Amino acid sequence: QVQLVESGGGLVQAGGSLGLSCAASGSTSGGYVMSWFRQAPGKEREFVAAINWSSSRTAYAESVKGRFTISRDNNKNAVFLQMHSLKPEDTAVYYCAAKPGALLLSVATAYDYWGQGTQVTVSS
Repeated sequence: QVQLVESGGGLVQAGGSLGLSCAASGSTSGGYVMSWFRQAPGKEREFVAAINWSSSRTAYAESVKGRFTISRDNNKNAVFLQMHSLKPEDTAVYYCAAKPGALLLSVATAYDYWGQGTQVTVSS
């Protein structure tokens, strides 16, 4: 079992920056892919970014490429999402997710573990 807890959400103006963190605990010694998803009101949960265990590979949704950066620190059992040039359409609840293995998948159903989410609101 892996437990995930997100932090760092909040309110920011369009064009601003915000950083999210996700702390993992439990059986984290294995190689887990860590990802961020988001869900806006009335919309389906969508993939944002993923990173493999060694941080050698990352993947991003087209809508956030060049603006968001995912990283991780395995010594601290943490994954991060740095967001720049935020837009109102980035407003959503952001979720941290984990799955065993090495494939960077963008489908939510592939992930076994989820955090409770943290709200990000971008005002125009």
